[in-house]
Amino acid sequence: MSTHPHIPEEQLDALAIGPHRDDVELSCGATLVKLRKLGYRVGIADLTAGEMGTRGTAKERAEEARCAARALGITYRVNLGLPDARIQPDAHTMDAVIRLIRATRPTLVLAPHPEEGRHPDHGATGRLVPDAAFRAGLAKWDTGQPHHRPLRVIHYMMHSLFLPTFVVDVSDEWEEKMAAIRCYASQLNVPGADPGGEPTYISSPHFLGTIEARGRYYGAQIAATYGEAFYQRETMRVDDPMSLALGSVERFAQKNG
Repeated sequence: MSTHPHIPEEQLDALAIGPHRDDVELSCGATLVKLRKLGYRVGIADLTAGEMGTRGTAKERAEEARCAARALGITYRVNLGLPDARIQPDAHTMDAVIRLIRATRPTLVLAPHPEEGRHPDHGATGRLVPDAAFRAGLAKWDTGQPHHRPLRVIHYMMHSLFLPTFVVDVSDEWEEKMAAIRCYASQLNVPGADPGGEPTYISSPHFLGTIEARGRYYGAQIAATYGEAFYQRETMRVDDPMSLALGSVERFAQKNG
């Protein structure tokens, strides 16, 4: 592998960064579909090939990731080839993510929550990405690319729960999210697929049910059928306070009464 893998240049509005292939789909896939439908240019970056995964191979997961991107309607997807289960804020990793951000120049970046704890790569990515996003804006941090700093980094929910600062209504995009998730037959319990291999938490029959339950739970909090939860460090700006009423539980009762 080269010191710095080739990262295709493409101007994006939103870039979702995940440590492994399938993390983005499971956590914020429907939000990416919503952004795409709203006319924004959306991309996904996977930091590793998932070569340390208990089930499947890196080659299988690469094809599954291509399948999932098609299901989401996303044409830009890149893999940085960083070492799986070894994500850390060292100079090489930081430089790779800075190069990614400068190659895609997103306004919005989505990343795991910094305190996500089930897999060490998850929380490490959540801590790494905001630092890389800031440093990507430093003109004297030389990567041979124009400097660029995204306007906002937001954090999506993976395994560990947190108190969201906002929830996105993804009711109309939920089926596309689930179609993308079902592409990962080597990792998940997908109906009609039996890849074999040692059982894991996410390959158990109940796991997809937990994704469904969480989507419905956070949807119910905002008067929607499905929702995806996010956290942002900065204070949120609201231009139209009346819009806040649309997410009340009373609104949910009115819609479904």
